[in-house]
Amino acid sequence: MSAQAIRRGVRISPRKVGVVAALVRGRTISDALVILGHTPRHAALEVKEAVKSAGANAEHNHQYKPDTLFITEISVTPGPRLKRWKKGRGYRGGMDPFARKTSHIRVVVDGQKRVPKKATAKATSTEKTEEENK
Repeated sequence: MSAQAIRRGVRISPRKVGVVAALVRGRTISDALVILGHTPRHAALEVKEAVKSAGANAEHNHQYKPDTLFITEISVTPGPRLKRWKKGRGYRGGMDPFARKTSHIRVVVDGQKRVPKKATAKATSTEKTEEENK
């Protein structure tokens, strides 16, 4: 099972975010963070936060090894549009409608699972002696 992170309602157009998302599609988490850190676009900050969050979810909630994580899927979909008005036509108080576009960023990561640690003989023997002392 893979881990995911979703950032909803990002105030950047999906077209602009999609260009940045294409830079890191299929890469490892560490490579993606370096690339996004050096990308001079505002959308890179939002994608970087989503990638970080997906990596943290995989490591802490799904017990994946952090060094083996890679991006299996990154998608950008349009969010709700904020409808606004601006002064238009320059005379008689005319107004023109326009929409501020928003995006949803979904990052899915996968990697190798951590092997659960087995209890050592020394640890089990100390637990038994503690139970006997009670």
